[in-house]
Amino acid sequence: MVIDDGLELINRERMSGNQEANTPRNPLGRTSATERDASTSDKFSFWLAPNVIVNPFDIVEVEQVSPPGQEPSKTYGLVTILEHRTDAPSHLANFISNNFGELNEEPNTLRQGTTVAKVNVLSNNKDIYMPVANERLVYFADPGGIEEALGITEMPVSERVPAGLIKMSNGASAVAYLDRRYTLGPESAHINISGISGLATKTSYAMFIIQSILQKASDPSKIAVIILNVKQADLLQIDKPGPPLSVEEMEKWEALGLDPRPFQNVVYLLPRSENNPGRPNSFYEPGNYKIYAYDLDAAADKLDLLFTNVSDPTGTMDAIIGDIMQGIVNNEGEFRNVHSWNSLLNGPPLFRDGQTQRWGDHHKSSVGKFRRNLRRLVRTRQSGIFVDSRARHEVVLSDEIRKIKGGYTYVVDIAKLYDDEQTLVFGDLLRTVYELKAEEPEDRREPVPEKIIFFVDELNKYAPGGARTSPITEQVLDIAERGRSLGVILISAQQFMSAVHNRVTGNAATKILGRTGAAEVAQPDYRFLDDELKMSMTRLGKGELLISHAVYRQPVKIIFPKPAYRQQQF
Repeated sequence: MVIDDGLELINRERMSGNQEANTPRNPLGRTSATERDASTSDKFSFWLAPNVIVNPFDIVEVEQVSPPGQEPSKTYGLVTILEHRTDAPSHLANFISNNFGELNEEPNTLRQGTTVAKVNVLSNNKDIYMPVANERLVYFADPGGIEEALGITEMPVSERVPAGLIKMSNGASAVAYLDRRYTLGPESAHINISGISGLATKTSYAMFIIQSILQKASDPSKIAVIILNVKQADLLQIDKPGPPLSVEEMEKWEALGLDPRPFQNVVYLLPRSENNPGRPNSFYEPGNYKIYAYDLDAAADKLDLLFTNVSDPTGTMDAIIGDIMQGIVNNEGEFRNVHSWNSLLNGPPLFRDGQTQRWGDHHKSSVGKFRRNLRRLVRTRQSGIFVDSRARHEVVLSDEIRKIKGGYTYVVDIAKLYDDEQTLVFGDLLRTVYELKAEEPEDRREPVPEKIIFFVDELNKYAPGGARTSPITEQVLDIAERGRSLGVILISAQQFMSAVHNRVTGNAATKILGRTGAAEVAQPDYRFLDDELKMSMTRLGKGELLISHAVYRQPVKIIFPKPAYRQQQF
């Protein structure tokens, strides 16, 4: 039989030994093209020899044609799905061949079958993209082949950022590198991470990739990092070493060429507490921190951010907020005595003689709506960050960020803030960084860092999908679309990529995908993935991620080491 002849040939080649550096390489099977399932420039199939184990996301190689007189080229491919095929015309035929469903007897008809692997072409080392011919031997790619398949060999060594380890079914592994030029610019930038909460380990991976960028930077003093802590005390001890890592985790760090160490030069910025004067409103108090608060003078030019979540279908609120911001910031006549939240709420020009006033072109009802919402935001439903007068030890957040230094990491805690307050803080940080990079202040004694990396989780809160826009959404879009040219890099995370504005995710040159539900991967946001890879995403384990990078032709699966900083919960 043809199958038996093919297996015999494979076994002979295994015995004869196809060796590299005196190490035998066993073929996995042979390519197979049929009348109904042809090989193409982008895809091919191969059948597996008995007892061979291959899994989706394995990278394989096969010899390809070359011009006369040259060594054969190599085509590399990514296994996407495996199918077991037999000569049975239907499942009913299999049932009948087992004596009509008898389970305790051998089948009357022994079926001939094999497992077939479907492969997406990654690359060819000589840029030959002819369809792979039939009956070519297929091998696992070695570490050098994996780098060649992904285009890593084309990256200058100085531009490589370790992003995780690729583990193959045969036990081989290789480092997956990101191209710094497509991560921090100038070619492209931004990283977006998505996946089910708890299973995708989004925050841990974001912190790992930031650590990798810093450790492999030629001059870390030119990079500053701003991190928002949104959950418990997750990121409030990143400067402290964690418990000793296991041997397996240490080996991962070593294989990636990185040191397992906590972050250095960390500054913590924590929100003011309403109930404990002089103490932060935080789940944990790190050693080196400053407390931030918002008085009216510090927030006057950010009132639009504070009202982001207020419904305004007619646009009347936008108009009145803009005029009030201008009046306070420019110290215009009617606002010369407005220097606190109380005076803005309960004094002229908006309120006089116990009544809300018509002001300028704005109707009394519009002014009343503004006052009601402002009172709710800064008085009745606030965590403590809004004050009429800041204490001596309380800082203005934007002032601290304007003094940002390269080589430092700034952790801004917003975990205990209400949603509207979180939006204000996030928008304040983005706006300050954007303005700082767009026009460097004349009074700075040292240059602004060349790159400012900004990490935020739960991005869907600030840049949700859909047609509705807001000041905070526009700010995020500015960073996503124009931040690269300024050196502002956004590393963002969320559970569902489809919940985030598509212009934000679309501008991310690197997408990190963790385990995701079937309903989510059916959304249009995942159309860059083959259907087979989409279903594989639903089976990813904890700590397993897919990387879609601008340099890679196909996503690859990686694992990464656990953080070396303390992660104790409180």
